[in-house]
Amino acid sequence: MDETEGAKKPQKRKPTRSPAVNTSLRRASVEAGRSRGFVKGTGKRRFIDPSAETKKITAYCAAEQYDIASVARLVKADGYELDPCDTKLYPQVVHTQTPKSLSRSSDSTEEKLQGPGDVFIFPSGTVVAWNVSERVALNIVTKVLAPAAENPHPDTMEAEDLEYIEDADKESSEIIGDTIVLGTKTETRRWDGEDGAVRNATNAETAAQHDADLSDDSSSSSSSAQRHDAATVLAQIAFSSALARSTKLGVLENLLAAYFASTRSIPTLLSRGPRLPFTRAFILRKTGLLLSIRSQLNLYSELTDSLPDLFWDSPHALGLERYYEQAGRALDVGVRIRVLNAKLDYAQEIAAVLRERLSEGHGLLLEWLIIGLISVEVGFEISRLLRERREREDRGSMENLLRRYLEAAERERERERDREGGERKG
Repeated sequence: MDETEGAKKPQKRKPTRSPAVNTSLRRASVEAGRSRGFVKGTGKRRFIDPSAETKKITAYCAAEQYDIASVARLVKADGYELDPCDTKLYPQVVHTQTPKSLSRSSDSTEEKLQGPGDVFIFPSGTVVAWNVSERVALNIVTKVLAPAAENPHPDTMEAEDLEYIEDADKESSEIIGDTIVLGTKTETRRWDGEDGAVRNATNAETAAQHDADLSDDSSSSSSSAQRHDAATVLAQIAFSSALARSTKLGVLENLLAAYFASTRSIPTLLSRGPRLPFTRAFILRKTGLLLSIRSQLNLYSELTDSLPDLFWDSPHALGLERYYEQAGRALDVGVRIRVLNAKLDYAQEIAAVLRERLSEGHGLLLEWLIIGLISVEVGFEISRLLRERREREDRGSMENLLRRYLEAAERERERERDREGGERKG
């Protein structure tokens, strides 16, 4: 790298030259002083100097999940190297690095060299890019990984940013305010990827390596910065996992906000009367959407887990759990999950009211249908009874007429017999 290119990168302060082994206290004081160069204040009031040049971390969530085996195949087919630092964390996460690229800031037309960067792809459907230009990151998310996406939502892709600054004088990392201070010092630790342990170098090795680093020119220093050691990458993964969790949570927050926007009028309509202008299909669709959001939050993801499975087997000396928790607190993930669950409870109440009204309406319809059927049956029965009565009345009239006719005929015959008897006597 030439001097112009190096000048565009954030300045990294080098420890002063020292005679090797017996100057550890002086080195420690020098390193502390240099770390304080961009860290202002003390205690809980510490903050990053606004003039310090920071780099950007961006998390993208454009799918519900990624098929991680397909991700590895697609990334490798596109020319990226898988797990360049040999962290052995596949398939929990896919790590690759991007080459340098020119990027243009949104508030300036000046292009500057950006990268190399790190990209971490999680099965949860989230991609976290460290020091990667937006153009390169979006190409990976929307094109390279598109075939591996399950239930993609590129039109409603969620993105979240954090800033970080590298501190070559610190081995551990931390979050100050909203900025990650990434410790990239590698002299006293080595990552053994085979058994997942952190190895400490001897003092002599540390001092020798320290002097060797100090004697390097700007080109070799820049080259060593291009690829962090595995322990630093694991710290990046811890922070990335927390940021991915926050971004995934943001997707669910947006889905719930859209749900509330579509059901905002329901309480008002209920206050005006029992009639609701919603169809059965609408109510079932909203209930299904609510159940989907709740399942993504509490059932089918690690959003509510205190610590992802990714970190259970990591060495405690690396402090990955602490990094993950620090990032979660900085992003208010715990508070947001509680708020989201509270909103889901309220939305569940609305859905319950809708289902109750749906059941009441359906039950009322069945009741009226039964009443109608009974009324029809009663009508048929009344008609039958009336018809039988008329028939009985008609039969009675004919019998009376016939009886009267027969009685009259009988009387006439008796008179005839009486008349004939009188004539015989005479």
